[in-house]
Amino acid sequence: MNITCFQRAKIFCRFCYQNFGQRHKGTSSQKWLQRQQKDPYVKRAREENWRCRSAFKLIEIDDKYKLLRPGEFVIDIGAAPGSWTQVACQRTNAAGLERRLPKGKVISIDLLPIVKVPGAEIIDCTDFTSRECQDKIIQLSTGRKADVILSDMAPNASGFKELDGGVLVSLVSNVLRFAVNQLAEGGAVVVKLWQGAGCDELGNAMQTLFDSVKIVKPRASRSDSREIYYVCQKFKGLETRQDS
Repeated sequence: MNITCFQRAKIFCRFCYQNFGQRHKGTSSQKWLQRQQKDPYVKRAREENWRCRSAFKLIEIDDKYKLLRPGEFVIDIGAAPGSWTQVACQRTNAAGLERRLPKGKVISIDLLPIVKVPGAEIIDCTDFTSRECQDKIIQLSTGRKADVILSDMAPNASGFKELDGGVLVSLVSNVLRFAVNQLAEGGAVVVKLWQGAGCDELGNAMQTLFDSVKIVKPRASRSDSREIYYVCQKFKGLETRQDS
């Protein structure tokens, strides 16, 4: 019987999981719990009512680059559990809590469920890369272009770094293609990538679309994590769209 490469890979992955994955599952879970208990950002997130520690990554980025302002329209991709959405809603005044300031707008998208965030319009249990999801975002945008597009999106880890990194590059490429048509001139994009193959090429593409592209590693990003954030500002707008 002929076995395809895909079938051989599937058999190999199943063998590895059965013989090695289960054995280390309990140990890795314990290490994760221990790290969470010692993590100061986890403690602060609980004390300050953020849904998870990743809120502090966006807070640090925004404090430095001043991306989120009252009255702005933000699209948050890969939003679950909602901590970046919380920050975006607070800083754009999306819930209208500050009556003297302009009221912003936030749309949040994820494959996973997202518990309601005051001020945000939620599109959950939906694949951002699908045409249906993007059409829904455009519908909720009511003709307005986004001032800021955020993506803390990441694929489910397979255990193979190069494979996972390639999938994330593909996801971020989808975000950039969406941004070309749905981002206001002068707008900003923040995306997460994992250091590795494809990052430089994607960074070069960002340089053609934005006047400013910075690579940031927030303090809240764990030192052993490969994640980096590209902060892209001053979108070049219609001229770039016509040339692309």
